[in-house]
Amino acid sequence: MQIVLKLLLVALLLFIVFNLGRALVLMLKDDNSNHNMSQYLGRRVALSAFVVVLLILALMGGWLQPNPRPY
Repeated sequence: MQIVLKLLLVALLLFIVFNLGRALVLMLKDDNSNHNMSQYLGRRVALSAFVVVLLILALMGGWLQPNPRPY
């Protein structure tokens, strides 16, 4: 279960970076494609919020164990 959850989180984070890159490419173009750029940025924000909620639920449910001492 932990491996599946970690793979899902990594895939979501990669998809977030991909959406950020797509918005950057559209922003650098001189077209009037601000609507598409805002869709990619909005999707990135929504997915980031979903990742945070998923991490909180996984920590509360005991599916993930945080590092007890970082030093």
